Amino acid sequence: MHILGWIVFGLVAGAIARLLMPGRQPLGLIMTTVLGIVGSFVGGAIGNIFGSGSILDPTPSGWIGSIVGAVLILVVMGMASKNRSTV
Repeated sequence: MHILGWIVFGLVAGAIARLLMPGRQPLGLIMTTVLGIVGSFVGGAIGNIFGSGSILDPTPSGWIGSIVGAVLILVVMGMASKNRSTV
């Protein structure tokens, strides 16, 4: 059940990040879920740098960190795709 929770959490965080990010992101349902899960790890790492406590505790700051991490990943993906299209 814990893994299922991570998947649902990743889907929600990835979907919110995609809604917040302007422009088109050609990601399907699975990639949106992966984006949210990876974003939560990035957000957790950023939170640990600032000493926000445990990564395993579900808190509002954990949700915000996950969404911010997913948006950062979308920004990096967008920059990488722009560089690839000019080559």
